[in-house]
Amino acid sequence: MTARQTSDPCAARQPEKNLRTTALNLLARREHSRQELARKLHSRLAPDAPQLQATLDRLEQDGLLSDSRFAEAFCNARLRVGKGPVRMRAELRERGVAEEVVESVLRDLNVDWTERACEVLAKRFGSPGSLDQRATAQRMRFLQYRGFTSEQIRAALKAIASLD
Repeated sequence: MTARQTSDPCAARQPEKNLRTTALNLLARREHSRQELARKLHSRLAPDAPQLQATLDRLEQDGLLSDSRFAEAFCNARLRVGKGPVRMRAELRERGVAEEVVESVLRDLNVDWTERACEVLAKRFGSPGSLDQRATAQRMRFLQYRGFTSEQIRAALKAIASLD
C-alpha cells in the first residue's frame, strides 16, 4: 500500500515532502538542469505536473537549482576529458539548457579551442610525426567526434604539422 492509498491525514503532505527530499538528494550528488531533474523526479515518484513544477520553482528560488550553474559544471567536466564546443553545446541542449545560457557559459570558459584540440590529439596519438592521408583523416574524425569544429580541426592539424 502506498502513501497515496492510506487514510492517514499526513499522507496528503507526503508526496510533496518526498518530492523535495528526493530532489535535494539528487542535487547533493551533482548539479542537474531543471529538465533533467524533472525527468528523474517524474520517473521515480510520478508526481502530478503542477506539484512537480512548484517544487522545481521553489528549488530555483532557494538557489538550489540553477541551469547556469549546471552548465558551468558540465562544461568544465567535459573540458577536462577533451570534449569540444560543438559536443558540449549539443549535450546541454539535450538536457534542456536555454541557448543563451549555453552560449554564455561557453564564452566564459575562455578556451583556445584550437590549442585544446592539439592537446587532445597529443594525448590520444602521441607525437605527430609525418601524417599520411589516412592518419590525417583518422585524426580529423576523432576530433569531429569529440566535438570540435572543422575550422578548429584544420587549425590543430596545421599546427601539429608545423611541429615537424
